[in-house]
Amino acid sequence: MKVAIIGTVGVPANYGGFETLVEQLVRHNKSDELQYAVYCSKKSYNDKRWVYHGAKTEYIGLNANGVQSIPYDIISLIRAARKSDVILVLGVSGCAFLPIFRIFSKRRLIINIDGLEHRRDKWGKWTRRFLKFSEKQAVKYGDVIVTDNQGITDYVKAEYGKDSQLIAYGGDHVLQNITQTDACDILSQYGIEPNYYSLAICRIEPENNVHIILDAFSRTPEKKLMFIGNWDRSVYGRNMVEKYSEYPNIKIQSAVYDLKALHVLRSNCEYYVHGHSAGGTNPSLVEAMFFAKPIIAFDCIYNRESTEDKAEYFSSGDELLQILNNDTMDFDKMQKQWLKLLIDGIHGKLSLDNMKICMVLNHK
Repeated sequence: MKVAIIGTVGVPANYGGFETLVEQLVRHNKSDELQYAVYCSKKSYNDKRWVYHGAKTEYIGLNANGVQSIPYDIISLIRAARKSDVILVLGVSGCAFLPIFRIFSKRRLIINIDGLEHRRDKWGKWTRRFLKFSEKQAVKYGDVIVTDNQGITDYVKAEYGKDSQLIAYGGDHVLQNITQTDACDILSQYGIEPNYYSLAICRIEPENNVHIILDAFSRTPEKKLMFIGNWDRSVYGRNMVEKYSEYPNIKIQSAVYDLKALHVLRSNCEYYVHGHSAGGTNPSLVEAMFFAKPIIAFDCIYNRESTEDKAEYFSSGDELLQILNNDTMDFDKMQKQWLKLLIDGIHGKLSLDNMKICMVLNHK
């Protein structure tokens, strides 16, 4: 069976939940009956590989994100229709094209809705309306709808009356074998001390509440923050750098792709701060959970579902500041709760569910 995967920047994966999902899928969900083809953005890869871990790669000469994501997905769909038995569509940006696609192709469509794109602050009014329409077409024409969080599953059922397959992101891929010497070298490289900093990792977008997190830490100079993200990709990100880079307790760090470095930075932080509000199960949150670190997350249904209500939650800068300055907060107890959850089975829950993926790919 030939399976096309569209809607991502491509492989090898750098940042991004979908990219990480595809990376793990082609590496670990292999069989003689499956032949993957991953559609990649030509603009994101200088070194092009035509085969990656047994998967074919097809390059599209557009950016996979931003305004070009819509034609990027549509062109990928058209090409995949000629070469594949099943098309796995990650995201809904190009799904407005599906009514036309269905006129000339009956290929089986598996569509993963990872979040509610039309609610993201970065989009204008008309773009939001388009994305809502595109989401509606995805649910209508998709043979199987996949969601990554119970909150999104409930939304699809309530909004469209359609059942979906819940497959949450895995996070076990972040665990690396690190020597003590390597850990010390990496911490020294980034100029931080173990267990004396908070960590945040995300795409720098308003709905990830970057401004709230930075504002709270700017008002508590004794608390250190290392914030990793793609700061130069937007006016919003550049404004945040200009406003907060002079605070000595805030380290604004450009994107880190090395898994060993990320392992060290995650495993040595005091706690992890997570500001996402518009998505489903966010990979960076799941990955942080594997290190059993106390988590402070933005208060929304998706984050509460992912953390099983075992984190601290904030909905404003003042609330985050209160959590940070609460000397009675028992973070050791929180850490023990995470360790217990890992031992009792959340590790399995948050590992890549190959069985479910195989069932979905073979769904008739």
